[in-house]
Amino acid sequence: MQSSRNRRPGELGFNLFLFGVSLFLFYSAYGISGFEALSAPGVVPMATTAVMFLSAGRILWDVLRRPASDTETLARDIIPLPIIVTIVMIALYAVLLRPLGFIPTSVLFLFVMIRYLSGHSLGFCLGTAAGTVALIYLIFRLIFSVLMPQGIVPEGEIIAWISSIF
Repeated sequence: MQSSRNRRPGELGFNLFLFGVSLFLFYSAYGISGFEALSAPGVVPMATTAVMFLSAGRILWDVLRRPASDTETLARDIIPLPIIVTIVMIALYAVLLRPLGFIPTSVLFLFVMIRYLSGHSLGFCLGTAAGTVALIYLIFRLIFSVLMPQGIVPEGEIIAWISSIF
């Protein structure tokens, strides 16, 4: 079935990536045991990755035949700034989680994201972030006893203080 729509920005790169990954996975599946017999351990992974590889090839072929779009851009229509900021903030959260710990990293992450995405006042953003993290901490750390990265906050003293109240 031939489609008359234009190729969207990023579509060619994404399909090239899928084609390459499928080829790599097919090669890896072949490395399990080769193709010795239909009952060999690598047959199912090879068959699965062969279908992936052939499907990715067919889709790539269709994408290559379509003209590029002149009206859409990657930055405006596919990956706008809020998505890029969110991805960067998630990466920073992952990097800062171990040295700073769960509480300050989560409050900072939520504060920045709420402020950036909603534009509310600093007090509202800080209150919402702190309240959310406090609720999550209470539920997961105190009720379910889930260990969270400690970092710079003396959580042992906090738990002892809360336990002394109850």
